[in-house]
Amino acid sequence: VEAAWSGAGDADFVALIIDVERGITAEVDALLEGLKQVRNPLVLVLNKIDLLKREKLLALSEALNARLKFEETFMISAMKGDGVRDLLAWAEKAAPLGPWHFPEDHLTDLTLALTAAEVTREKLFLRIHDEIPYNTTVETEKFTVQKDGSYRIDQVIYVTRDTHKKIVLGAGGATIKSIGADSRAELMDIFETKVHLFLFVKVREKWGDDPERYREMGLDWTK
Repeated sequence: VEAAWSGAGDADFVALIIDVERGITAEVDALLEGLKQVRNPLVLVLNKIDLLKREKLLALSEALNARLKFEETFMISAMKGDGVRDLLAWAEKAAPLGPWHFPEDHLTDLTLALTAAEVTREKLFLRIHDEIPYNTTVETEKFTVQKDGSYRIDQVIYVTRDTHKKIVLGAGGATIKSIGADSRAELMDIFETKVHLFLFVKVREKWGDDPERYREMGLDWTK
């Protein structure tokens, strides 16, 4: 969170994404207070609009806009894709013109290991985002280039409770197999080679207090 706040000052605009099903929680309230100090343009993004009736959705939008001055308000369903195209089109127009920060063929500034971990974490939350907390992490323990040019990737999904471990594994390992298949397919598209992906699930409590874990994920440690 500290890394996000420190980067907000350099951003062209700051988007606040709200889970409309949860509404204005204590965490959201704290974010609203913190954003009062941000001088950059603010954008409100209301997600999961398919889960809330229109009257409640409009009331939530009005309440949030009363708290802060948002340049724009977007209502989307990231899962179904509703409204996402409008948000991306606005962001493209709102972003100022400037030189490329990376070469045209440079897909990411992350290492191959971090890229692989991000892809698997994305597939994990797309599959079971309602059942596990967002502090669930994925770490690439081994990234090996095989003799035939293929990649062997060993990753660990870290959860904070044993109950979450059972959810990630699923009945007979069905859930983690599905996550692995989806991640493997995207990684092969990204790396343009065959990928052998091996996923493991471990419980690690209070990982957020360990600065080494942040460094492994390419994040700054702040306390």
